[in-house]
Order: sequence, then structure tokens, then C-alpha cells
Amino acid sequence: MDIIQIVVLGIVASILYIVLKDQNASFAFFLIVITGIIIFLAIIRQIGTIFQLIESLGEKANIDGMYMKTILKIIGIAYIAELGANITKDAGLEAVAAKIELAGKVFILLLAIPIITAVIEAILNFLPVT
Repeated sequence: MDIIQIVVLGIVASILYIVLKDQNASFAFFLIVITGIIIFLAIIRQIGTIFQLIESLGEKANIDGMYMKTILKIIGIAYIAELGANITKDAGLEAVAAKIELAGKVFILLLAIPIITAVIEAILNFLPVT
């Protein structure tokens, strides 16, 4: 599915949502959730390609595989948290969306600790010892 198909799907779903929201709000919301899932599934292949490219660049740069995998996990957490937060915002649950975003940030920080530690250690190695 290319971008034109995704945009058309999004526009059609939006029009159907506008038409259906007054008649059957729960079905209209279900339509939007299903549309979001279809779009997400359509882009998973492209996300996989991006991940492979990042991994190959890391290998060429002789970066430890653990760091590259951690970065890819961080990117995945960010996208998944944003998707979940947007779906809950669409449902009118701003408080739940905020908690999903907070959880995503905490998990990202947790995964980033080894990278932050390695950067600090590398900086300390450049400083002269007195």
C-alpha cells in the first residue's frame, strides 16, 4: 500500500466517521480504530526496511550491536506509544493518552541509560586524568 492509498483510506474513513458519528458513535469510533490498524499494518514493512538500513549502517560504522538494537527499540516504543496515545485521544480519553505518553517516555529513558552511560564514559576517557 503506497502513500496515495493510505491517504485515500484515511479520507474515506474520515468522511464515513463524520456521517456515522451522530447515528452510531461506537461504530464510527470502531471504524477509525480499524482504519488506524490497517494503516499501521500497511507501513510495518517500510518500518522493517528502515530498521534494516539502520542496523547495516551501525555495522558499517562498527557500532556495538547492543546499542543499535537499543536505538531501534527506542524508536519502536516511541511509535507504539504515539499510536496508542492517538487512539485514546480519538476516543476522548486525554488522561489515558497522557499516561501512555508518560509510560513511553519512561521506557525510552530506561532503555537509553546504557547509551547515556557509554557516552559519559567516552567523554571521561578524553579528559586528562589529574
